[in-house]
Amino acid sequence: MGDIALPCFRFSRELRQAPPKIASAIAENIMGLEGSATCSVVGGYLNFRISEEYLGGKLLSEILERGEDYGGSDEGKGKTVVLDYSSPNVAKPFHIGHLGSTVIGHSLKKLHEFYGYKCVGVNHLGDWGTQFGKMIVAYRKWGDRETVEREGADGLVALYVRFHNEAENDPSLEDEARVEFHKMEQGDEEDLALRKWFIELSFREYDVIYKKLGIEFDSYAGESFYTDKMDEQVEKLRECGLLKVDNGASIVDLSEYGMPPCLILRSDGSTLYPTRDIAAAVYRARTYDFDKCIYVTAAAQSLHFAQWFRVVDLMGYPWADRLVHVPYGMVSIGGEKLATRTGNVILLKDLLSTAVDKVSDIITVKNPSLSGKEKDEISEAVGVGAVIFHYLLNNRLRDMSFSMEDALNFDGNTGPYAMYSYARTCSIKRRAEADGIEPLCGTVSTEEERQLLLTLSRFGEVVKEAVDEYEPSLVTRYILDLCADFNRFYHDCKILNAEDDETKRMRLAETLAVNAVLGRALSLICIKKTEKI
Repeated sequence: MGDIALPCFRFSRELRQAPPKIASAIAENIMGLEGSATCSVVGGYLNFRISEEYLGGKLLSEILERGEDYGGSDEGKGKTVVLDYSSPNVAKPFHIGHLGSTVIGHSLKKLHEFYGYKCVGVNHLGDWGTQFGKMIVAYRKWGDRETVEREGADGLVALYVRFHNEAENDPSLEDEARVEFHKMEQGDEEDLALRKWFIELSFREYDVIYKKLGIEFDSYAGESFYTDKMDEQVEKLRECGLLKVDNGASIVDLSEYGMPPCLILRSDGSTLYPTRDIAAAVYRARTYDFDKCIYVTAAAQSLHFAQWFRVVDLMGYPWADRLVHVPYGMVSIGGEKLATRTGNVILLKDLLSTAVDKVSDIITVKNPSLSGKEKDEISEAVGVGAVIFHYLLNNRLRDMSFSMEDALNFDGNTGPYAMYSYARTCSIKRRAEADGIEPLCGTVSTEEERQLLLTLSRFGEVVKEAVDEYEPSLVTRYILDLCADFNRFYHDCKILNAEDDETKRMRLAETLAVNAVLGRALSLICIKKTEKI
C-alpha cells in the first residue's frame, strides 16, 4: 500500500485521538507540499509512495555521482575506533573456528571506515600463556627440530593434540606445563627461544591465510607485548582496594554485580587473561585515545569480558564505557563441535584450498574460455569469497553448521551467486563502453526498475544499522535482495538492446548504479570483486 509506512498508534496516548484521525491530520498538512513522495491514509497508517521522478532522477543521479561512496557517511570523522579481532593462539591451528572473529572483525573495520572513523585493526595474538608450557613439554618429550621444522604449524598441532591425549592418563603433565610457563615469565632463555621458534612456524601459515582473505592489521601486539605493563595495573588494583587474596590467588570480588570473581594472579604469581586484557586496554587508551574499543570473540567469552570490563570501571578509568564486546556463535562441521585438543578441526588453509579447487572445476564447465592466470585469480576470489559470504550470511550470534556444498552453490543465496551478479553488471558496463553508450537518468517505466531503485535507496540505512548493531550480516542479506531485484530486472527488461535510445541509456544508468552499490557492499563484507566469472 506504499513504500514507507508511519504507524500513528504510538501518538494516540499523547494526542488523545484515534490513530486514523491522527494519520488524516498529518496527511492534510503535507499533501500540498512539494516533495519526493505522495501519501495516503489506510486506517492508522500514513503510507508514502516515493515518486518515479525522485527514483529515476535525484536518487539515480546521486548514486552515479558518488559511485562506491554512495551510502557512506562522515559521522565518524575525527573519531578513532580500535578493533581487536582474529587473534589466534600461536602454536595452535588456524581453523574454521577462527573465521568468525577474523571476518566479522574485518568487516566491522571496513564498515566503520566507510562511516568516516579512523580505524586501528589489532591482531591481539595469543603468543603468551600456558599453551606454550604445554608445547614446550610436548616438544621435549615427543618432538624433534627437523620434523617440526618440516611440518610447520601441522607439526605443532600434532604435538599439542598428543599432549592432551597423554595428559588424560598422566595429569602431572599439566603441572609440568605450568612450571615451564612460569619459567618463561621469569625470563628462562631456553624456553623463550622455543616460544619464539613456535611463533615463527605459526606465522608462516597465518601470513598465507591473511593474504588469501585480503586482510592486513595495523598492529600485531600480542599478549606478550604487555608483560612489562601488567605490574602497574596490579598495583593500581591494590591501591584501589580491589585486590583480594583467595586460596593464594589474587582476585577482584564481583559478587555485588552477580558475577564470579575475576582472577588477576595465580597462587604462583603468574598472570591470566584478565590481567593482560586490562593492561592492553590501558595501553590502547593511552596510545590511540579511542572513542570505541571493539573486541570480536566467541560468545562463550562473554562472561570474561563482562568481568574485566567491570574491573576497569571500578579502577576509575573514564573510558571504561567505550569498551564493546561483539560476541558471535559457535561453528560446527556436520554438527560436531570443534576442539583443538582432540584434533576435531578443519584447518582454514585446507578449507580455503578446497573451496578454490571446487570453484575452479565449476568455472571450467561454466566458462571454458577462462584459463591460466585469469582463471586462477577468479577461482581464488570466488572460492574464498564463498566461504566468507556463507559465514557472514546469518546473524552473528547464531550457531552455524558449515556446509561447503551450500557455500559453493552458484544458484542459491550464496557468495558465488552475488559475485556472478556483480560480474554481470561489469559485462554490461564493458559492452556499453565499447559501443559508446552513455548513461542517462530519467523516467522509470517498469515495476522491475522501480523495485530495483527502491532497494538501491536503502543501502545507506542498511550500512548505518550494520554499524550501530555491529552486524555485517545485514549487509550480506541486503546484497541478496539487491541481486534478486537486479536479476529480475535483467531478465524482464531489455537493457542495451532496448527499443529506444532513452530507455537504453536509462537502464544502463540503473545497471551502473547496481555495479557501484553492489561492488561497495561486497567489499564491506571482505569479498574481493571479480569482473568476470
